[in-house]
Amino acid sequence: MPEFRYGPVELYLVGFEGERPDAGTMGALSDLLENGLVRLLDLVLISKSDDDDVTIAEIEADEFALELHEVGIAGEEDIAELAELVPPGGSALLVALELVYARELAERVSSSGAVVLSAERIPAPVVNAVMDLADEA
Repeated sequence: MPEFRYGPVELYLVGFEGERPDAGTMGALSDLLENGLVRLLDLVLISKSDDDDVTIAEIEADEFALELHEVGIAGEEDIAELAELVPPGGSALLVALELVYARELAERVSSSGAVVLSAERIPAPVVNAVMDLADEA
């Protein structure tokens, strides 16, 4: 059976007030990591001044009692592109999550001789809106 070191990685840009994420935001991330469905691969703090000056800082996982498996998977181009979404005077946390469950699925599919030809994500707000419309019908 082929072994994949990593599964697909998703980048989330989470905006918040202030210069540091609050305990609730970090607690939500910690809870998600504990169930083992995802692994934390990178954590980057992006801050933008009122004058649009951008500051980038890699976050140390132990600062928030999180297990960080890699650092630097979010590339400079990714960070620069996502930093444009941070409003002036705002901050955001760029979180890179490996989808562990998807790695396991890819390994099993590959070992069966099949190939994943495409994988697409439908954003949660879209799924929920569609299901709400279906419930109303």
